[in-house]
Amino acid sequence: MKEKGRKVIATNRKARHNYTILDTYEAGIALVGTEVKSLREGKASLVDAFATVDHGEVWLRGLHIPEFSHGTWTNHSPRRTRKLLLHKREIEHLVGKSREGNQTLVPLSMYFSDGKVKVELALAKGKQDYDKRQDLARRQAEREVTREVGRRVKGMR
Repeated sequence: MKEKGRKVIATNRKARHNYTILDTYEAGIALVGTEVKSLREGKASLVDAFATVDHGEVWLRGLHIPEFSHGTWTNHSPRRTRKLLLHKREIEHLVGKSREGNQTLVPLSMYFSDGKVKVELALAKGKQDYDKRQDLARRQAEREVTREVGRRVKGMR
């Protein structure tokens, strides 16, 4: 019986805080059997992960998938580099964009889509400290506005 829908395994919550997201891509990922079994248990960490383009192929580095708990000598190494599966024109587009300026490839989330493991990859530009502070201040102001509107609607003020 095949799974339907989308089941999130891991998300990189700090990515949207540290980077401005310019474009997103969905990529498949080449895994070995024990890695998939470990992912089905919901174990993965995208904290230090990033992607690079080497010789026309996209590689995901720094992704931590812990060893499968019931594995034997066939277990994988937790931080090995893994190949991302994209179309050739998407890879060429990523190469062109990353060479334009100081842009990087950051994984935002990892999930099962109809039984296959997918990675949401973002073309991103790093934020400076003042950009992060401005974003936090803007979100706080929006939150206060919605609270005030809610209070007025309820007749509290």
